[in-house]
Amino acid sequence: MAEAKEKEKKGEKKGGIARVKGGASGFMTFIKEQNIVGLAVGLVLGTHAGALVNSLVNNVFMPPIGLMLGSTEGLKGWTIPLGETGAELALGAFLNDLINFIILAFVIYLVIKALKLDVKK
Repeated sequence: MAEAKEKEKKGEKKGGIARVKGGASGFMTFIKEQNIVGLAVGLVLGTHAGALVNSLVNNVFMPPIGLMLGSTEGLKGWTIPLGETGAELALGAFLNDLINFIILAFVIYLVIKALKLDVKK
């Protein structure tokens, strides 16, 4: 027992379980100080909010636009043929993704404003 205390005083490394407990304690401190839990919650909510906005765009906004363009696939069906090779420029799919991005960015903006996360301290 006295030998272990001497080693500790001399700065020698702890072995085995003591070192693991110290590492776990440091990890928990890191999680608490860096707000990792909040980051994880934000990531999960952001992912699901993106899926919800994607569904809104594809199932609510795009069918009427496709109806106006004469396509049953919504805006995604709008393509521009490139010569006689059969290749097509999928401009509608790009515009669909662009609209999806703009709506998602707007929803995130509204959430940040509502939670007053944009205020500097």
